[in-house]
Amino acid sequence: MVQPLALVETPAPNAQALPQNVEAEAALLGALMIDNRLAEDIQLKLRPDHFHEPLHGRIYEQILRLLDRNMIASPVTLRPLFENDEEMKELGGPAYLAQLTGSGAAIIGARDFAEQIYDLALLRALVGVGREMVEKALDTSEEVEPKGQIEAAEAALYRVAEEGGGEGGVKSFAQATRMAVQMAEKALNSGGGLSGVTTGLDSINAKTGGLHHSDLVILAGRPGMGKTALATNIAFNAARRYVRDLEDGIAADKSAGAAVAFFSLEMSADQLATRILAEQSGISSESLRMGKIGQQDFRNLARAAAELESLPFYIDDTPGLTIAALRTRARRLKRQKGIGMVVVDYLQLLQGTGRNANDNRVNEISEISRGLKTLAKELSVPVLALSQLSRAVEQREDKRPQLSDLRESGSIEQDADMVWFVYREEYYLTAKQPADDHPDFPKWQEDMNRAYGTAEMIVAKQRHGSTGKVKMKFEAKITRFSDHVDADYLPEMRG
Repeated sequence: MVQPLALVETPAPNAQALPQNVEAEAALLGALMIDNRLAEDIQLKLRPDHFHEPLHGRIYEQILRLLDRNMIASPVTLRPLFENDEEMKELGGPAYLAQLTGSGAAIIGARDFAEQIYDLALLRALVGVGREMVEKALDTSEEVEPKGQIEAAEAALYRVAEEGGGEGGVKSFAQATRMAVQMAEKALNSGGGLSGVTTGLDSINAKTGGLHHSDLVILAGRPGMGKTALATNIAFNAARRYVRDLEDGIAADKSAGAAVAFFSLEMSADQLATRILAEQSGISSESLRMGKIGQQDFRNLARAAAELESLPFYIDDTPGLTIAALRTRARRLKRQKGIGMVVVDYLQLLQGTGRNANDNRVNEISEISRGLKTLAKELSVPVLALSQLSRAVEQREDKRPQLSDLRESGSIEQDADMVWFVYREEYYLTAKQPADDHPDFPKWQEDMNRAYGTAEMIVAKQRHGSTGKVKMKFEAKITRFSDHVDADYLPEMRG
């Protein structure tokens, strides 16, 4: 005879202790207090609520707070924070902190301890979800909604998988509305037209509203067009504006500037710094490299270098980065330096995480562009990524780039919130210079006079507004872009 379901006995959920390893927690905390540098990688994954022992979670949280303020986290600096902690008093008071550092050998296995603590926290979260599922499924006192319970259980399991049991990132419409109003307020306070991070160029700001948080902006061009120079100019301008706003008493979150992380996969840090020094001092980078400068030039150089020393501009010139490694480094810089903008030069030099060397390159680029867009949303900063263009441009009479010219373009175009192209007619005219006695020379000279020292930025895609062209001035000797006043290139007025 089949026993009725209601009479089936269920083992008490508390019959077995929850997964835990308090010794590993203690060893990890001791290791962190001995060597604060261990926290850099560990805190990317491990949160205070992952500790089973609440006191250990509070100690870990205070360690991270001290490190975030650039202070040393040790039993001595932590002691005042736990003088009145009742739970610590039961263990002998703040002297417990010193006991945790008793075994220096724990440093060797710190990362393994952190991994185990995290895994055990996931298991406890899973037990919690399972227990709640059992309790709800057995409770028939009210309306029974099996489908609703299944959906709730699926959502809870998803949260465990994504965040170790943490809350998701769902925002109510009211929250989203407040964010939109704050963005409009920032645009108003900046003098109108600038709701994101400034590019330092009024013509581009007027066309795009600046670089918006959570946006992926693709800046593309053929070699020789000056895309790295423009990206460097924009990054420098954003960092300089950030410093000026702070000096003027404007809060960091209200600033139209940003601390910048520049991932330079093509140029070394010193080459990039030389470009910025050339731009700021007015001395050509070639003269700087070869030492062809006089005393006055050197004084200008020293002045520019002194001004740049305090700039929140962080350069990572590690070659061959994977998209995963770049995202990890960007997160670390966001946490440690408070960066508000990321520049990647350039997208095609990044690597995907696929283990098979023969993986489809288009798929790899898709992973990279998706990863950059995810990074922009995760850190809530604009990501400006440079990209190559295919040689198809060179085959056309009109060399102005189009969206279809983006190499492996499908995913890049799809993931980008804005796509900008840099185009310099002067570059192509120089290559086609006829002989002085050639019949076409007068026409060429006329075209050259018109194009000399100018560049176009073509906004080919923009989620926030219209597309179009912005004319700029370009000084090739010092690789500097600046505003160019020309009625034909004024941005369209928006109603």
